[in-house]
Amino acid sequence: MTEAKNRFRASRRVLYVTLWLTLFILSVKVSAAWVTQSLSLLAESLHTLITSFSTLLSLLAVAAPNRLAGREIYGHSKLESSATLILVAFLGFACTNLLGMSAQQLIAVTNAADLPFPTQVSLPLIQILSALAGVTILLAFLNIHQAKVLNSPTLRFNANQLLKDVLLTLVVVLCLVGVLWGVFWLDLLLAVLLVIQTVRSCWYVVNWQLPLMVQQSAIAPEVLAQIARQVGGVTHCYHIESRGIVGRLVFVQMHLILHPEFVEVASQIAERIELAIRERYGPIQAIFYIDDYLREPPGTSLPNQPSQVNGRSDRHDETHSQN
Repeated sequence: MTEAKNRFRASRRVLYVTLWLTLFILSVKVSAAWVTQSLSLLAESLHTLITSFSTLLSLLAVAAPNRLAGREIYGHSKLESSATLILVAFLGFACTNLLGMSAQQLIAVTNAADLPFPTQVSLPLIQILSALAGVTILLAFLNIHQAKVLNSPTLRFNANQLLKDVLLTLVVVLCLVGVLWGVFWLDLLLAVLLVIQTVRSCWYVVNWQLPLMVQQSAIAPEVLAQIARQVGGVTHCYHIESRGIVGRLVFVQMHLILHPEFVEVASQIAERIELAIRERYGPIQAIFYIDDYLREPPGTSLPNQPSQVNGRSDRHDETHSQN
């Protein structure tokens, strides 16, 4: 399963690089918004925050597929699910404050008074934002390319989020150019529109990510067992787990017992099982635990979950596959 493991590591590396670069872009945007007092740029930073958090969840899902072992009712962990709730709460607080500041700006404009938050736009700021948009575009195309090569729905979803963030950044750049020319109300109007869009984007990301985090049986274990037993060399399979959404991404884990004559081709058998499941149910990420033989005669109780290479009678191989 060398090729499958390479695909697995490649997805993780792409998401890891994307996460750190988006966090860097987020920090620059927040700093620029604080200095210039641009409400639209501050509102757009919330979209970058959502993109970064979505990338983090995707990275955790790709980097730790063995978390679907049933030890946690949340699928990933309570910490990550709680972090999602904290993000939603923070976005609610931030959006409420942005709307409040926009209302103060609007009242000041209506009364012909001085703006409480005058936007200070400069040409270097526009150049910096344009450069950030260029970096984000490169990240998006990197994710698109790797999604095609690795057949990864996670990278494909991440690329879509990056492209949306690029589009919003370019809209903010055009808005600030208008503010630089004296049309200051553009910043106020765009801030309100971006706050509304933030709510939609947050719902979209949570609606895509959370179903993959909830512990649920995506495919009936007996169906997966039937598919596995149709592959030559498989004598038994047990401890079958599946989680996710069929057609979007499903995490699969199962223990296989092979006939002694097929031990040397265990990796090929795992690939054939993974291919059969993928052809029927779409994108999957799978883990197969391969046992050479039963420690007890057929017809007796199944062995406990084996330890990894722990003695002569407990040979245990683990293979990963992501598609």
